[in-house]
Amino acid sequence: PGVTGYFSDTKSAADKCKALESALLRLESATGIETRVEYARIDEQDWAEAWKEYFWPEKITDTIVVKPSWREYPAGQDDIILEIDPGMAFGTGTHPTTVLCIRMIQTHLKPGDAFLDVGTGSGILMIAAAKLGAGTICGVDNDEVAVAVAKKNLIANNIHHFSLSTGNLVDGVSQTFDVVTANILAEVILVLLPDVTAVLRENGVFICSGIITAKKDAVLSGLKKKRSETDRGWNPIPQFAIPFLPFFLTTGAPPG
Repeated sequence: PGVTGYFSDTKSAADKCKALESALLRLESATGIETRVEYARIDEQDWAEAWKEYFWPEKITDTIVVKPSWREYPAGQDDIILEIDPGMAFGTGTHPTTVLCIRMIQTHLKPGDAFLDVGTGSGILMIAAAKLGAGTICGVDNDEVAVAVAKKNLIANNIHHFSLSTGNLVDGVSQTFDVVTANILAEVILVLLPDVTAVLRENGVFICSGIITAKKDAVLSGLKKKRSETDRGWNPIPQFAIPFLPFFLTTGAPPG
């Protein structure tokens, strides 16, 4: 077993290597685990492509498979293939936060539902929603590169009826949705919460993921605060997984 990491070839690279070696020596002293460091120089283009070597098709639910666009996969009769090339955007589809989100979309999305992904990255959640039967598929990201990558991935999955925009969270979003997802940092989710009500329909579902265990209580407090501030009746339901936590909110549910 081993770990592969990358340092930029700058003046500080040598200091970083020395710090790494010192840390590994301390690890050896504390645990008795023998360590070895090997270095190699690679050019910028190779570095940008090297990660693809480790990205393979992965079945993340009973039926959903995330497949890199450059890999082959013998699809079964019931398989739903999400083909992805994240490029410079966030979202390979196999990270635990993304997997948890996709599983919850599969559970809560109904055929024909209107779907919005906030911070769409590579577009993987939009692709999942489309292939699970969403009627309207929208996404927003504050990164123009991510929006371009998401568009390319959606088209590669033969999805042509969608809306993508560059923007900050739900600013400028005037439509309402049955399912809204946000697989982003806990701090950003807390910023989003005050505005998410405006884009959710009655009996809609807000799914948020990307929450490390240390941030669980802060997000739960934010969800409970939002629940008490609105007269629409919110029902925050935590779903626990370590080290990442997804949550979902349903609107129109009786308080309890």
